[in-house]
Amino acid sequence: MKFLYDLLPVILFFVTFKFAQGNSEYAADLCNSVLGSGFDATQAPIICATAIAIIASLLQVVYNLVCGKKVEPMLWISVAIILVFGSLTIWLHDEMFIKWKPTILYGVFAAILGFGQLTKRNFIKSILGKQISLPAKQWNVIQLSWIAFFVLVGILNVLVAYTCSTNFWVNFKLFGLMGLTLLFTVAIGFYITPYVAENNSRGNQK
Repeated sequence: MKFLYDLLPVILFFVTFKFAQGNSEYAADLCNSVLGSGFDATQAPIICATAIAIIASLLQVVYNLVCGKKVEPMLWISVAIILVFGSLTIWLHDEMFIKWKPTILYGVFAAILGFGQLTKRNFIKSILGKQISLPAKQWNVIQLSWIAFFVLVGILNVLVAYTCSTNFWVNFKLFGLMGLTLLFTVAIGFYITPYVAENNSRGNQK
């Protein structure tokens, strides 16, 4: 359930875009009445989807605060980025800003992990170290792997954004980026399984 909750803004972005794409004239009228003027039927789907994603992201923060739950740093970062780039998309009527949002987000994550790597701090271990016991070398490999992954998918997102249609990019944003992230997470799981089993075996012997 948490996975779906975290993905809620992305899912709503996708659903809103598809609905607005099929009702572009209505979407354009709605954008012009609510968000300003000058939006045409070709712009309306991405503008509506962006507005919904901004609202959903803000509501996630509000919900966590009202329920007394901790707002995770990743959520704060994601909300800040979508606020800036989503607002620019709506204000300037330029869809490229929201298309850059995943790349900026992945870049920030890569930079944070890279800073940890340079300062000999493993942020992945800080997050998962209480649930998983691994040798220091493997924690280092995992952090470096995530850095490389974030850089690569960030570059891939930009390539798709500039070379493919907006409709294709929207599909790629939900199914492509999320699918790649899921596959990479599974691959990391397979990588650490032997080391987790070895550590557990040692712990039982003690």
